[in-house]
Amino acid sequence: MRHFRIPYLLGIMLLFLALTMLLPASWAVAAKGTDQISFLKAILITGVAGGSLYLFFLPSRGSELSIVENFTIVTLAWFVAGIFGALPYHFYGVFEGNFLQAFFESVSGFTTTGATLIEDIEILPRGILLWRSLTQWLGGMGIIVLFLAVLPRFGFRSMTMFKAEIPGPVAERVVPRVVETARRLWLIYLAFTLALIFLLMLTGISFYDAIAHAFTTMPTGGFSPYNASIAAFNNPAAEVVIIFFMLFAGINFVIYFRLIRGEFNVLKNPELRFYLLVILVGICLVTINTLEQAGDCIVLALRQSAFQVVSITTTTGYATADFDSWHNFSRLFLLMAMFIGGCGGSTGGAMKQVRLMLIFKYAFRELSRVIHPSAISSVKLGKQFVNEEVLRSVMGFGFLYLMITVVSTLLLALIGLDTETAFSAVAATIGNVGPGLGGVGPVETYQVIPPTGQFILSVLMVVGRLEIFTVLVIFLPESRRLWVRALQGKR
Repeated sequence: MRHFRIPYLLGIMLLFLALTMLLPASWAVAAKGTDQISFLKAILITGVAGGSLYLFFLPSRGSELSIVENFTIVTLAWFVAGIFGALPYHFYGVFEGNFLQAFFESVSGFTTTGATLIEDIEILPRGILLWRSLTQWLGGMGIIVLFLAVLPRFGFRSMTMFKAEIPGPVAERVVPRVVETARRLWLIYLAFTLALIFLLMLTGISFYDAIAHAFTTMPTGGFSPYNASIAAFNNPAAEVVIIFFMLFAGINFVIYFRLIRGEFNVLKNPELRFYLLVILVGICLVTINTLEQAGDCIVLALRQSAFQVVSITTTTGYATADFDSWHNFSRLFLLMAMFIGGCGGSTGGAMKQVRLMLIFKYAFRELSRVIHPSAISSVKLGKQFVNEEVLRSVMGFGFLYLMITVVSTLLLALIGLDTETAFSAVAATIGNVGPGLGGVGPVETYQVIPPTGQFILSVLMVVGRLEIFTVLVIFLPESRRLWVRALQGKR
């Protein structure tokens, strides 16, 4: 049993998580906040748990992981991070001893969902709020991808792990080695974050607020230390900066790497063009639809519409307006945008633009075959042919995504939620968006959801962040057989 490697790797992850808690804990100490003891307890428990797992299962260090174990470690890492990440909230009493709610908030952070149960955010100390933002930044590019980047010597070097966590139908390497790919993606992510902090400060935002919002903009998370979200600043310049960085975060990070290498032809990427077109059309349509509600002020309508369309399409979830009070067309457009999401390989959630493009192309091909049954045709994305394996994966993902959405909506309706709230809550959590419509609208919290529903939505956040297959594959009968062999020390 001591040669079972998963607990060893989870132990390393918890030790690393305890170290990351030192940043908000240091801020709490410097500010003489009332959350100092809460962080001390959380760091000690997380560190002791991680150290114990690491030392006890150290004999497993050199063993190889099976395919099932790779998927399991990725899935467990997100749930374990959610549990231990909830400790600062729990010890401070944010939810008055309700650990399920603390877990919900923590999972919402790490999965960059941005759904919250906190009704008055501004009464919390800055250390807790900084931890809340930091969880989103850590989860944005991926917990396992971070380990691949900074901890390769401990054995986080599997391509299977990389594929299991990177969003999109294909996990593309930028260099041959997986570790170097992870490292360069994180460096690009860090560079964008630092640039955003600098630019926000130039617009008049304080250093703390710039950090807190940069930590939640680049991962397309949406947590804000203010009840009114970005609207609290009433700062058009800051809104413009955040719009562009949300837009950047929704683009495949591999594109940035190729641009750095001088490969400017990557700007012709069909998914990138489709992504920008969807956002541009959305901004135009929503601006026209909300013009009357903006007092016929085209500038205000454009400002609010551009921000909300980019925020929801990239699954960031920030708000500068109560879009739930807009006309039905705009509300429904934003609801559909929750399913679209950003590009594959971005920090955005939902189904991804590239999958929708492939589904449309696949459907068109099948329609053409009705007329030309003997024709041999292939699906192309730009100038590249898409192999049938990728197409099967995309179609399977689309089916599972919609089925899980329908079943989860029915479950929430069964426990008493109205249709609009239930459906939008599911769409907003499995898509890692955050705010929905109705009872979970942009000016509301998820407190309207009963405890059972909060647990369901917590699971949906992880399922959506890991894009379904990674979580579900470990429950297959074949996986159970491989689990037995792994526990017996066989491969």
